Amino acid sequence: QVQLVESGGGLVQPGGSMRLSCVASPRISAIYDMNWYRQAPGKERELVASITSGGRTTYLDSVKGRFTISRDLEKESAYLEMNNLRPEDTAIYYCNAPPRSPYLPSYWGRGTQVTVSS
Repeated sequence: QVQLVESGGGLVQPGGSMRLSCVASPRISAIYDMNWYRQAPGKERELVASITSGGRTTYLDSVKGRFTISRDLEKESAYLEMNNLRPEDTAIYYCNAPPRSPYLPSYWGRGTQVTVSS
């Protein structure tokens, strides 16, 4: 069973920075891309950023220029560097591994809370 474990959440002031990490076990990087989703209270879960094993990235419009997704294939890890955080970035952030094959399951972490408040 694949496990995704997020870390790095917490409380940060507006304008601050935070880095989230996601570690997968066992090794899945060869056949899975990596996503970061978030879900704010009373809102639907939304895709924040994606990265393929080849390093191609996509971002939610509202985080472009502020968030950076990266990946370390050797460490089976994905990261989300968040800068210039805003109160509206407050949410539970989830790591997701979508398979490249339709015959494989998608995996989710349990999430990490990010709160942006003064």
